[in-house]
This record gives sequence, C-alpha cells and structure tokens, in this order.
Amino acid sequence: MAFNPLNWLLGLFSLDIGIDLGTANTLVHVRGKGIVINEPSWVAIDKRTRKPLAIGLQAKEMVGRTSGNILVVRPVRDGVISEFEITEAMLEYFIGKVHEQSVVPLPRPRVVIGIPSGVTEVEKRAVYDASMSAGARETYLIEEPTSAALGAGLPIDEARGSMIVDIGGGTTEVAALAMGGVVVSRSLRVAGDELDQAIVQYVRNKYNVLVGERIAEQIKWNIGSAFPLPIEKTVEVRGRNLVTGLPESIEISSVEVREALSQPVQVIVGAIKDALEEVPPEIVADLMDTGICLAGGGALLHGLAERLSDELNLRVWVAEDPLTCVVRGAGIVLDNFSAFSRYLVGLERGSTHH
Repeated sequence: MAFNPLNWLLGLFSLDIGIDLGTANTLVHVRGKGIVINEPSWVAIDKRTRKPLAIGLQAKEMVGRTSGNILVVRPVRDGVISEFEITEAMLEYFIGKVHEQSVVPLPRPRVVIGIPSGVTEVEKRAVYDASMSAGARETYLIEEPTSAALGAGLPIDEARGSMIVDIGGGTTEVAALAMGGVVVSRSLRVAGDELDQAIVQYVRNKYNVLVGERIAEQIKWNIGSAFPLPIEKTVEVRGRNLVTGLPESIEISSVEVREALSQPVQVIVGAIKDALEEVPPEIVADLMDTGICLAGGGALLHGLAERLSDELNLRVWVAEDPLTCVVRGAGIVLDNFSAFSRYLVGLERGSTHH
C-alpha cells in the first residue's frame, strides 16, 4: 500500500469506523471507543418525496402502524443492498451520529464494512459506493465469516483449523479457516428472517390466524428452540382470524414452534454438513478439538448448539456476545490495520485498497 501523507495526517484525527451492515441490525464500532451504535436496519420514508422520516429503532417501532403515505423498509435484504439510496441515507445517518458525539469537527472517516462471503462483484460495489457516498474517506470490505471469527477470538492465523457459523438476519455464513485464510465456505440466504417467516406460515396454516413478522420474532425469542427444552412453554399470540376477519388470541407451545422452525434449521444443518464434507481431514481432526463456533443473532436460538452437536458429532459453542462478533472483528482490523489488512477483499476494476 503506497504511503499517502495526507491520508496519514487525516488518519490521526479521523474516527475509524467498523460497520456490520446487517439485514436485521446495523452495528457501528469506533476505534478506541468500541460499539457506539446498535440499531435495527429499518428506514421509514415518505412515499411521495422518497425522503427518510425515521431511521433505526424509531423506524422499526413504526412497522405495521403507519398511514398510507409512509413506507417502512429494510434497505438491506439477505445481507445485500436492495435499496441503494435508502441504504446510503441510513449509513449517512449512522456516520453522522458517530460524528455528533465528537466535540470538534472531524475529517471523513475510514470505514471497514462486513459483507457476506457469497456476494457478487455488483453487490460488493453497491456497498462500497453507498459507504463512499455516505461520507467515508476510504472504504474497505471484509467477508463476514472472517470478521466474525476475528471478533469471536478464533485463532485464524494459526495452522490449526477453526470453523465459524454466523447466522444473521438474512444470511448464514459457514467457514472453515486456517493459516489466515478461508479453506471452505458456504453462504446461504436462510437465516433469522426465514425462521420468523416459518412461524408466520405455521400459525396461519394451523390456526388460520395471521400474525406479523415482529410478533413471530418475539415468539421465536421467547419460546423458539432447535432442541427439546427442559421444560416446554406456551405463549399467548394475538392476530387476525383469516376466516372471520376478527381479532383472535391463541395459545401456542414451544413444541409447535420447534416444529415450525424445523425446516429452516435443517437447511442450516445441511449447509454445515456440506461444508464439513469438503474440509481437509487434517482440519476435521483439529475441529474435533476446537469445535464449531456459533456467531450472529441466530446463535441465540435456544438449543441450537445442542442440536448441531447432536447432528454433527462435534462440540458446538456460542461465541461471547454473538450479535457483535462481525463488528468487533472489523474493529480489530482497524486497531491494527497494517497487520490485518490482508483480510480485506478488493473490488475488481479498481480495488478498494490501493
């Protein structure tokens, strides 16, 4: 990387920012300060002007409760940008929020953003362009499984192999790593959103009751599981009866929710098995010692580690604070940029790091 005195000078005073631009939540890590923002990736826009009215938590509160001229959207779907201008506005808002916390005006920041490993060049370019348009001085991209492994404290620089499964809102990333590189990876668009959707479908099919995605998400966290619970639970669910059109309250059990979640959970299990089949035997032997690390919000599903251990015949453990692994990994890269810049991915036709 050629030495640029101006960039070096700006680097002394600017805030280096790591961003986990997630389908469900966006997290921002500032070098020297830690995680300063953790908000839902939702934006409320005025349908006529396409201008943002609310971003983050405030926008999520409006889901399903707005008038006809307000649209509440998630501009990132399946870990990639689906609404470019809205994502740009969201990033601008979060970067601006970081700068507000500073007493003096600061130069534009250097930004490291996590991206799913299965993205196309076009999708990479969209993230890069949105970040630059939102006010970054330089933008670097890092693949989420690598960033999550760094954030979870896995020894990815060593010859000993390790494996991470990062289950986010839109994508599940599976990667086996050794010697600072990804040996085998899988990226699938089945994750937290599909689990919520499976609950919506189940309640609809079994009880003829329509519930929203937010309620489905609450059911998932309250009584959802991937493995039998020590004590099974029930919860009251309110929605609209599709036959009468009237409000109805039903009781649903954790056994039913587990049944609802079984198909998407099985898809995730299958992807991990597929990846393991491609892993060299030496690394499989290492994994018998080190186990598989779970990261991302999906890692918090009750009993998921036990279910995977049972199916894969390996120890499976949940990273400390799994929701923040990707953004903490980006923070680690920023803390020691020269040592960790080799983990960053470039763009074809004019790389992100010159």
